[in-house]
Amino acid sequence: MKPVTPTKIAIVALSLALLASAALNVFLYQQGQKYYLQLNAAKLDPLGLNSYPNSAEKTQQPVIVFYGDSRAADWTAPDPIKNATIINRGIGGQTTAQVLGRFQQHVASVKPKMIVIQVGVNDLKAIPLFPEQKETIIRNCQTNIGQIVKNSLDTGAKVVVTTIFPLGSLPIERRPLWSEDVAIAIKDVNDYIKTLAGDRVIVFDSSQVLANSQGIVDPKYSRDFLHINSEGYAALNQAIAGILVP
Repeated sequence: MKPVTPTKIAIVALSLALLASAALNVFLYQQGQKYYLQLNAAKLDPLGLNSYPNSAEKTQQPVIVFYGDSRAADWTAPDPIKNATIINRGIGGQTTAQVLGRFQQHVASVKPKMIVIQVGVNDLKAIPLFPEQKETIIRNCQTNIGQIVKNSLDTGAKVVVTTIFPLGSLPIERRPLWSEDVAIAIKDVNDYIKTLAGDRVIVFDSSQVLANSQGIVDPKYSRDFLHINSEGYAALNQAIAGILVP
């Protein structure tokens, strides 16, 4: 067997580096294309008002609404709840400001008896891009969530506000565009969410269901860095079932 020469090692290392670079470039292109499309879609319909019907739907009362960003949009409805209709009003990529802005049309109009809120990560994931605005981003996220909860209470509904889902394992291709400040900000906002608990507001701590001992999403529940899979939602539904009594 011929010995491995330094030249061969260098060729292998260079090949691996080129493959890693190519993979990173593909990822950055896909992410750039995704955000470019989202940006232009938001210019046409900033709040996403056209995503759902303008008028109240004919639904069996009481109505339970799952509301927020992509994590809410992906939330598969739990098993049928007796004498209740579950509808989803999540929109992928939305910030707390957008979710707040469309509340009247998408939620209040269906006269819900219960509203389940999951929102916030899209605000906080912008911190690595605008580090000088970190405190403002966190403060605005908290204020908007508080207002969404208040608006929900004003409809007469019971409110379940979930803490922001924990993150998954950080993939290598995201590291140049990420910061540990995001995880710290999520904790800050989640601590604020916990202060909102009251007679008609239930705070549901998602990390108690989804996170492992390292504080990140258990791999069996992870779809990607920011999202959970169907097993994750099944676990959430099992944990939240006793709460969903409008």
